[in-house]
Amino acid sequence: MLCDGICGIPGGWQPITNLKDPHVVEIAEFAVTQHNKVAKENLKFESVIKGETQVVAGMNYKLVLAAKDGEAENNYEAVVWEKAWLGYRNLTSFKIVHS
Repeated sequence: MLCDGICGIPGGWQPITNLKDPHVVEIAEFAVTQHNKVAKENLKFESVIKGETQVVAGMNYKLVLAAKDGEAENNYEAVVWEKAWLGYRNLTSFKIVHS
């Protein structure tokens, strides 16, 4: 199994060591796109700031990401559940992070 910094212990949250990993960025972009569809917003993904993974029946990704709404940039926490072998992803949580 190739992990490249995004594997973990079943049930426990583990930090993602490579926040620029293309798969991690893809998960973050998915989260913003899904949030925009549901909330009827137009956020633009900027970057992943922090991330953790949790091995479940698949993988949970908890990401803090930066996104812009026009000129205003905010940080958001998104949780995405992925079953990669089924091509399944679900945005389970998306909320603004206040500093």
